[in-house]
Amino acid sequence: ATSDLHTFPAEMLASLALSSLAFSAPAGRPIGRSAIQMADKSPSVPIAPLNPVTTGLPASVGFDPLFLASPANIKWMQEAELKHGRTAMLATLGWVAVDLGVRLPNAEMAGLSSLQAHDAMVKSGYMFRVFLLCALIETISFGPTLEMLLGNNDRKPGDFGFDPAGLGTKDMAKFQVNEIKNGRLAMLAFSGICTQAALTGKGFPYF
Repeated sequence: ATSDLHTFPAEMLASLALSSLAFSAPAGRPIGRSAIQMADKSPSVPIAPLNPVTTGLPASVGFDPLFLASPANIKWMQEAELKHGRTAMLATLGWVAVDLGVRLPNAEMAGLSSLQAHDAMVKSGYMFRVFLLCALIETISFGPTLEMLLGNNDRKPGDFGFDPAGLGTKDMAKFQVNEIKNGRLAMLAFSGICTQAALTGKGFPYF
């Protein structure tokens, strides 16, 4: 057996030795931070990754856990948020004002709460007129909005040139943040007011 071992070709021994290394793990070495790129986390939802599209937007807190925003639709989303926020601010003010006793001179709506006024406006046809007014506003604003989405103008989301008091000329960035934050709060507030009014059947403060 010893003689057979001595006669075993040296090349074959070297081949076996090298092939055994194929099954050995490579020598480990510390992995630096540059080797692993850690994804940025959302400031508002730390367990979720940050959607970079939301970075730098007015009043942005990086909240987009489903990654709905993209470079193609972010302006449309900003436009929609501003419109809903503005509508909610007006709606919240109007709802509470009516329940506090502010009324227009209309006999059909006399003595009705805001919750009751909804059904009364539907029956009287006033709600359909409000719908037509909203449709007209949306139709008129659709053209400039579409041009903005196509990149054919420099219009900013939600900008309709309505600033009779000239507030935007003082500190536009500050007012943009304030408007968005108040709009978001109003959307939540209006939802809560409607729900509470329907559940309790009471007027302001709805409990």
